[in-house]
Amino acid sequence: MREATMYAAPPQRETTVFATYPQAWRVATPDNEWIRNQPRGMPLGSFLEGPSFDRDGNLWCVDIPNGRILRVAPDGAFTIVAEYDGWPNGLKIHKDGRVFVADYKNGIMVVDPVSGAVEPFLVRAGIERFKGVNDLFFSREGDLYFTDQGLTGWQDASGRLFRLRDDGGGVTCLLDGIPSPNGLVMNLAEDSLYLAVTRANAIWRVPLMPDGTTAKVGTFIQMSGGAGPDGLALDARGCLAIAHAGKGTVWLFDATGEPVLRIASSAGPHTTNVAFGGPDGRSLFITESSSGTILRADLDTPGKPMFSHWEVADGSRFAREPRLQCSSSP
Repeated sequence: MREATMYAAPPQRETTVFATYPQAWRVATPDNEWIRNQPRGMPLGSFLEGPSFDRDGNLWCVDIPNGRILRVAPDGAFTIVAEYDGWPNGLKIHKDGRVFVADYKNGIMVVDPVSGAVEPFLVRAGIERFKGVNDLFFSREGDLYFTDQGLTGWQDASGRLFRLRDDGGGVTCLLDGIPSPNGLVMNLAEDSLYLAVTRANAIWRVPLMPDGTTAKVGTFIQMSGGAGPDGLALDARGCLAIAHAGKGTVWLFDATGEPVLRIASSAGPHTTNVAFGGPDGRSLFITESSSGTILRADLDTPGKPMFSHWEVADGSRFAREPRLQCSSSP
């Protein structure tokens, strides 16, 4: 007798290897502080995350335990842009070209894409240090949303979601009591956030009220197995791509929450983060952290334009220059 299921299994699409991190650069050992303080089974050598494309078609990402900011050329060649005392995790590019990094050790950092200089941008909210920031996202208006994950989970459901206003309104905690907030992305209308809650193995929908507060936060997609959802990305139709760490899978769900595609890793199971890119924006690039590879899957719909490409995407320029500033200094 077949088990009843809510949805039929979606079709599957395979991936190819776009780039492989040089083995000689995968130097983190078991006594590395970041690896030593992770649950057992964490891959050694390196841990790639945070893929994001610049306007020249380069893919930026990070190597967490080795404290590196990386740039991958369209031909798959890696360059170490910066190496510093930090644990860079999420990465997004501002429309002015600056590279913003959610650094688990230091807070929100900013990287000069030319010189590679890394500087602190936001290291605390008011007088309170972060638990360990994980990922970040820019709205089309330039507001910065980011997750503060630390080692939270069901044993300590105290993770948080923050917003830093571009208009000088400062940093605000939008949501707390989250068991491991991770990747995040806004819906097409940008009136809600999708939030990966890793240890709950779920995607939460976080509606944003007209006054900027949140209300009626709920589970949008309940997942199972693996280590839980990690990075998120949105396509131009509003479909949500979810990197399911530990399952070797990226799921594509439509705007109603129904699965429409399963993208299978051709490398290892640690499918951590995703980003749309390629010449027409129709390819999904996936960091597979156990093998140190970046995978590629060709899809039918391009990704929703990111803030880094906003002026290019709509053929116009913003009426104002970016005003995002650090609202709390060290």
